[in-house]
Amino acid sequence: MAKHDVEGGSFSTKDYHDPPPAPLIDGEELTQWSFYRALIAEFIATLLFLYITVLTVIGYKSQSDVKAGGDLCGGVGILGIAWAFGGMIFILVYCTAGISGLSSLFNLIPTFLISFHGL
Repeated sequence: MAKHDVEGGSFSTKDYHDPPPAPLIDGEELTQWSFYRALIAEFIATLLFLYITVLTVIGYKSQSDVKAGGDLCGGVGILGIAWAFGGMIFILVYCTAGISGLSSLFNLIPTFLISFHGL
């Protein structure tokens, strides 16, 4: 029996009710410590991510620069840079997942855009 064949009743396509939309800026949230803790965690994670990954790239460039006495096969290499980026993402997401929420998107710009867009 199909849904539209039932007599005396009506079915909706959803069996749940959507919650009311949350406001973009909630004044009550600004007074809670969890908001500031998440903000601090995301700031520190972003700072560490940029610091480690940029230093890895700079180190690779300085170690592989032949003019400055480096070796073409020296340093971490392209694969080492990729491991540094992936490792930092893994470690920082693991460390901040329980603090900042939003699946720990520790970069401030995506976090802002996701909260602004309402995902």
